[in-house]
Amino acid sequence: MSITVRIDGDIAYLTMDDGKANAINPDWMTDFIAKFEEAESSAKAIILSGREGVFSGGFDLKWLAAEGAARSGELLDQASNMLLKVYSSRIPVIAACNGHAIAMGAFLLLACDTRIGANGAFRYGANETINNMNLPVFAIELPKARLDGRKLTQALVQSQLYEPADALEVGYLDMLVDPELVSKTAKEQAELLSKLPSRAYGANKVAVRKHTLDLIAAAIGTY
Repeated sequence: MSITVRIDGDIAYLTMDDGKANAINPDWMTDFIAKFEEAESSAKAIILSGREGVFSGGFDLKWLAAEGAARSGELLDQASNMLLKVYSSRIPVIAACNGHAIAMGAFLLLACDTRIGANGAFRYGANETINNMNLPVFAIELPKARLDGRKLTQALVQSQLYEPADALEVGYLDMLVDPELVSKTAKEQAELLSKLPSRAYGANKVAVRKHTLDLIAAAIGTY
């Protein structure tokens, strides 16, 4: 399986590892949502991580070449639902980002509450313009909510990919640590956040994010 769940006390570890770039397609997202819901129901915080060197490289290019023309609406609707699931989760979601986060992988990273990145030769960002693709609503609204507003033209329109230190400054990351400390730091953050009152955490999180959540939800079925 490319997505696994492990529960340890109050923390759920949701790990993405397909042995390659953690490429995202409809079947992958169906599995992700099911595993995410399992984690939510069993824990007080979730740590989402990729494989060594790659959080996610984005949409599955082989799937896009074979199915994308006929099923692009389905793909974007399902991506919207997946991001809504993560961004509106009532419990803390911590990203242990141990590598590249590109395009859809970067948007999944932005949907997490606390984002911990590894220092190294990694890239973060949205390359849709380079690939001659229009940005779907979630790919506009999540960056608007989480990135430095002064950098949106550079990040989205001009497809800038950032090294870790710049990704921290722009807003893709909240913390940057050495690679061997990513998991440890994520666990520390999960333990800390899991102690916050869960009702208030969930209510305040959804209230703060309501505008973005509503815009993403409203676009489902329009692609």
